[in-house]
Amino acid sequence: MALPKMDVMTVSPAAAERVRGLLATAADGAGLRVSVEKGGCAGMSYKMEIGAPQRGDEVVDFEGGRVIVDAKAVLYLLGTRMDVKTDQFSSTFVFENPNQTSACGCGESVELRPADPAQLGAV
Repeated sequence: MALPKMDVMTVSPAAAERVRGLLATAADGAGLRVSVEKGGCAGMSYKMEIGAPQRGDEVVDFEGGRVIVDAKAVLYLLGTRMDVKTDQFSSTFVFENPNQTSACGCGESVELRPADPAQLGAV
């Protein structure tokens, strides 16, 4: 039985607007590439860069923008909502990730568990 098609990640309107701004001068087909890498006191951190999709990546297209989820990060980011948090002195992307089990006190890294493929149909 085939699983239903779902977006790996959803993008809030505020995040979509910010992504569109970042991609305004990027090459055609480029997007904001999101991945996770080992590091930080909690074990993993989010990494973002402008780039093109690679084999196996998941692509979330929206009007005027694109977010690319690195193939190696898909199970860690499944069900995540990408948003923007703005305060008086900064603006940053934030991730509401159901696969996050903890975060460091400084907010620079997180502990993530991969989504259970057996549970994907229930999402």
